[in-house]
Amino acid sequence: MRIHNFSAGPAALPEAVLKQAQEEQLDWRGVGASVMEISHRDKKFIAVAEEAEADLRDLMAIPANYRVLFLQGGATTHFAQIPMNIAAPEQTADYLITGAWGQKAAKEAASLVKVNIAADAAIPSGHYRHVPAQSELKLSTGAAYLHITPNETIHGVEFTELPTTNAPIVADMSSNILSRPINVADYGLIYAGAQKNIGPSGIVVMIIRDDLLARQPRKLPAIFNYAKHAENGSMLNTPPTFAWYIAGLVFKWLKSQGGLSAMASINAAKANALYDYIDASGFYRNDVEKAVRSQMNVPFVLPNEAMDASFLKGAEALGLMGLKGHRDVGGMRASIYNAVSQNSVDTLIAYMREFAQKA
Repeated sequence: MRIHNFSAGPAALPEAVLKQAQEEQLDWRGVGASVMEISHRDKKFIAVAEEAEADLRDLMAIPANYRVLFLQGGATTHFAQIPMNIAAPEQTADYLITGAWGQKAAKEAASLVKVNIAADAAIPSGHYRHVPAQSELKLSTGAAYLHITPNETIHGVEFTELPTTNAPIVADMSSNILSRPINVADYGLIYAGAQKNIGPSGIVVMIIRDDLLARQPRKLPAIFNYAKHAENGSMLNTPPTFAWYIAGLVFKWLKSQGGLSAMASINAAKANALYDYIDASGFYRNDVEKAVRSQMNVPFVLPNEAMDASFLKGAEALGLMGLKGHRDVGGMRASIYNAVSQNSVDTLIAYMREFAQKA
């Protein structure tokens, strides 16, 4: 039996994608081998890579002056690799921090560039529950870039509009990429670990504007140089071929669902249903400002922390998995990415209602 998977990542994948991968596991496209067993230089795999990029460009309406890279390392590796590629050591980079991942990105960059914290949403309250207003930002003159995390997975805070800056915006979209349409031209660089809305862990999708790709402000080994990866079609070294293949299947699945506008409607319905229940329950609580609540990650707490273990035990008995909150904040968290169905959300709400009634 398939569980109701609310894991924050690695997260749920579309069942249709998993079934296709299962069917093709031993004999992919008639070659008599798995896609994992053939060379990344094989013409058939190169076609997979090209199809994946074309489908992603179509889904996100990516302009021609942006390159799409399929890289390794997870988004965390690129906390360091991004400043290495687009900022000189003496330059300043602005960081707008709205949660733990933005905080970690700034800390990692600090050894490579001069980091200016444009705002930290946890000051002075100690909690990440809002996105600072434009008037609160202390932006640098001539910054190499402004880094943001449009959706904070741990804290459940999501931007509704971008800050205004003269610097290119660099965005870690690991947890909300492909959940709704965006204007790619508003960003200089977008990067995302795959394991939430793209595919299995092991691959990072990067969308980078040509002028940033050309910066190369310091001498780097080729393997760390984005321009070198672009020159080699993201195959400077052996890429994670299976993860790339699955990502391509997910892109095709998204197109079959009606694209990102359709996903935006589906995701809004799921999130609204869950938040509406939490707010009306008088039992559960979400403390994030309503205007910036995440549509992908919904944290909530029970009236008493002592109830958490019982709540999780009952949820797991019903196949409601991955609900334990991040260790840094506790409580519960339901991650409702693209592949999580409305039925799963409705099943969760029904369980939450029953648990509250019995408590």
